[in-house]
Amino acid sequence: MRVPVKLLGFVFWLLFFNCAQSQDCLREDIKYENTEPAVKASYSDGETVKLYCMTGFTGVYRLKCEEGTWDTIVERKCAEKKCSHPGDTPNGDFKLTAGSEFVFGATVLYTCKKGFEMTSRINQRTCRAQGWDNTVPVCEAVKCPAIRTNAFVNASGNTEEGSYGDVIHFECVSADKKIDGSSDIHCTETGEWSDSVPTCKEITCAAPVISNGFVVEPVQEYQKDAILKYRCSPGFKAREGIPRCAKFGWTLNPECDGKCGLPPNVDFADTTEMTKREYNSGERVEYICFNKYTLVQSHPYSKYLTCEDGEWRGNIKCLKPCSVSVELMDERGIELRWGGREKIILPHWDRITFSCKSGKSSIGSGLTQTCNDGVMNLPLCE
Repeated sequence: MRVPVKLLGFVFWLLFFNCAQSQDCLREDIKYENTEPAVKASYSDGETVKLYCMTGFTGVYRLKCEEGTWDTIVERKCAEKKCSHPGDTPNGDFKLTAGSEFVFGATVLYTCKKGFEMTSRINQRTCRAQGWDNTVPVCEAVKCPAIRTNAFVNASGNTEEGSYGDVIHFECVSADKKIDGSSDIHCTETGEWSDSVPTCKEITCAAPVISNGFVVEPVQEYQKDAILKYRCSPGFKAREGIPRCAKFGWTLNPECDGKCGLPPNVDFADTTEMTKREYNSGERVEYICFNKYTLVQSHPYSKYLTCEDGEWRGNIKCLKPCSVSVELMDERGIELRWGGREKIILPHWDRITFSCKSGKSSIGSGLTQTCNDGVMNLPLCE
């Protein structure tokens, strides 16, 4: 009898233990992202636990074990910690190497603008749990070496330690000499000067090449204050003034100009085509007289103006017609021989014959008259 009783008691104890164990909540059943694991592996019914976020995240959870199941009491999801603006660096820029927000784990990479170099050892910052690490990098202008000249050259500017963009200007000490090389050099982005330091040499000028012209008795080099003699080809005209050799070359650029501007206006005439703003030597423009006006044709090219030596040449003249009104004919006591009462417009050098009105006779000039450049003597009948 005693063995079965003990066995039955053990069974009851085992069932009670399993029931009690089934009321606990397990750590492995907690499924929240970015949280630190709970301290214990299991929690008894009614027990609470506080979950903290992993480093770099903010938020909190409070859970309670209810008959083997976790019940959420407080829930503030774990989100990435945010950092403020990482800071701008003068003469430089930065960019995020990943993502688009300043949050935990984000890294910004700094670079310097053209002509500047980074003097900081570290060129990036990363958003940590306590904020940005490192300091804002520093970009300084690239430096160029000191400038050294000889006794014949003066240099103005920051000659001891030029920075990117600095310009050094050179001039000769003597007014009778000129710079041999670049008179201005600048500090480049690579830390080198754009050109070498120049020297000074005697002022000379080379014989120029002249379009539509040539130099008279040219020499290889002209000394200071020497005068350049040149001539232009037919149809071209030399520029006004005398070129003289000076410090910066010829005081006047020798040119042979054969171009003409817009053709001039001609009284009582217009061009036969659209005009250009500029014409070459030898080009011509045709004109036509207004209606009833007569062109004076002394030669075949009387109706043209031609561009020569930079000037328009030619002589165009349009002679005016004569106008006779009906009122004027009545006043002179005349009428048209062919009859009719109408105003007449007679071109230059045309003839017309009048007759006296009934009961009147002509006195003075004859009844047939010729138009002469807008002037015509009308007969008088009384």
